[in-house]
Amino acid sequence: MQDSLIGVGPALRKARERRGVTLEAASRDTKLHVSQLEALESEDFDVLLGDVYVRGSLRTYARYLGLNADKVIGAYSKHVDDPEPPPPPAKLGRVERAIAATRIRDNQRLMVVLACLVLIGAVVFGLLSRSHSAPPPATLPTVAASPQPLDRQIEAVVVASQPVDVTVRADGVVTRYTMAAGETRTFVAADRLRLALSDGGAVHLTIDGVDEGIPGVPGRAWAKTYAFDTGGSSSPSD
Repeated sequence: MQDSLIGVGPALRKARERRGVTLEAASRDTKLHVSQLEALESEDFDVLLGDVYVRGSLRTYARYLGLNADKVIGAYSKHVDDPEPPPPPAKLGRVERAIAATRIRDNQRLMVVLACLVLIGAVVFGLLSRSHSAPPPATLPTVAASPQPLDRQIEAVVVASQPVDVTVRADGVVTRYTMAAGETRTFVAADRLRLALSDGGAVHLTIDGVDEGIPGVPGRAWAKTYAFDTGGSSSPSD
């Protein structure tokens, strides 16, 4: 459990309670385990499968609850990216205090000099800018460029019908699992996701919400790579 909540977990829990949805129902609809949903709502991110999986799970759960997924991910990212505060300085002796005071005075003088240089540069730049005529207006494009999706991701939901070994390469990061019968796992990647199964007939597979059924032949290994094509959607490649 985090020492202090960042607001993501309580927002998810309140949204679920407003909709009158139980954790079990949300788990069934999102294909995320109840324990995973509880970890998201309590912001116990360390028990999940790494930063990529946390972001994918947060996005899936937020969308399911009708929240703005980008804002949820943004709040989480700010928490993850903020550096730890530096430790308080040790008590200084008389000599150390004198040295520190000298450094502070030197830094203040340097800041004054830099500020003067910036001011002089701004004045010179303004004078030079006035001596040149305004450039011709830029030509605006007549056809708007197609925006690239900001929240694209590849999401694979694997439901094991019998014990099976799963190897996942998500954006170059390799992880391996042994899934029991009836177990469900969700894997996400930003650009490229490769799944390898010891038994291609031992799982039911869903890619980006599309039911792929049983991907391989029972008793035979199976592997496939999913990556975004130029159109912005994921497509399989062996």
